[in-house]
Amino acid sequence: MRIFISTGEVSGDLQGSLLIQAIKRQSVGLTLEIVALGGEKMAAQGATILGKTTGIGSMGLVESLPYIFPTIQVQRQAIAFLQQYPPDLVILIDYMGPNLGIGTYMQKHLPQVPVVYYIAPQEWVWSIGLRNTSRIVSFTDKLLAIFPEEARYFRENGAQVQWVGHPLVDRMQDAPSRSLARAKLQIPPAQKAIALLPASRHQELKYLLPVIFQAAQTIQAQLPEVHFWIPLSLEAYRQPIEAAIQRYGLRATILCDQQKELFAAADLAITKSGTVNLELALLNLPQVVVYRLNPLTVWIARNILKGSIPFASPVNLVVMKPIVPEFLQEQATPENIVQASLELLLNPERRQQTLADYTQMRQLLGEVGVCDRAAAEILQMLPAKV
Repeated sequence: MRIFISTGEVSGDLQGSLLIQAIKRQSVGLTLEIVALGGEKMAAQGATILGKTTGIGSMGLVESLPYIFPTIQVQRQAIAFLQQYPPDLVILIDYMGPNLGIGTYMQKHLPQVPVVYYIAPQEWVWSIGLRNTSRIVSFTDKLLAIFPEEARYFRENGAQVQWVGHPLVDRMQDAPSRSLARAKLQIPPAQKAIALLPASRHQELKYLLPVIFQAAQTIQAQLPEVHFWIPLSLEAYRQPIEAAIQRYGLRATILCDQQKELFAAADLAITKSGTVNLELALLNLPQVVVYRLNPLTVWIARNILKGSIPFASPVNLVVMKPIVPEFLQEQATPENIVQASLELLLNPERRQQTLADYTQMRQLLGEVGVCDRAAAEILQMLPAKV
């Protein structure tokens, strides 16, 4: 059975790899060929990577301009492959721009091939019209939702929906205890350890890293025992992050492939908005969320598109209340970040409230076995093949 999977960015590569593992677990005796747009994690699970998309990612209008041509290129690659080697099944994971094109192609030219959308674009949060939603519904045979509200939104707009829960629930099951994680990373029991997560997209090095590192500089001056830990999302970011550590004089260590251990060991995270916020919450790590876009993007969104979002962090979106402090655009100042960080570090009541809210949020992410449920739904799409 040939399965084609299309996803982009660092988080999509991770979700794709978890799904491939689950599909293989449930298809024993079946010969699978998996071809994908993705990255190293999916390749490690046996996927043939047709186009590497972990570095093609942006948030915002102006920010997406440098990626238009690479995105079109990778979309053309995918469509050329689908045309020459029609798959038995197509799985789309997030990555709205290219996946809308791929889904539309499948609908027009290979309508007999089932299309599954797993982790749909967050139209339920920031859609300013139903155009993209209608396109997604029209070419999707089954939509596997990860949030209850996402399931409701797409079901109400005509999609065949199954809520499976969030795959990070599975991923966090094998996280180490705090003591084991600290021992592995050689963090002394009394040391304050803060995770800094400034970037998984190139634009974030420009818009987020400086403000997060300025805040870290101030925290370091007030808490001399603090040490910062920075998990590397892409190797290409190592040099600019190392240069910034020197520039801001931070006592900081860069980590590779030890993100789970860090989240289990740390006392706080200062982080960009994204999927990583859920990982932090599932490991009970208090966090301060920061996001900035190009000012022109924000002006267009506010004044022309008239768009607004209730929250940026998925943690807050799941329960539609401010579980974690988030500072967006003009509010994303070093002063605000420092104040919120020290409150979470030094105020036991505030910290305890965050952990209690995390428990509430976790109930809306589903039970363990998410990836296996998703895989079972996917394999059901081809009863004759299985």
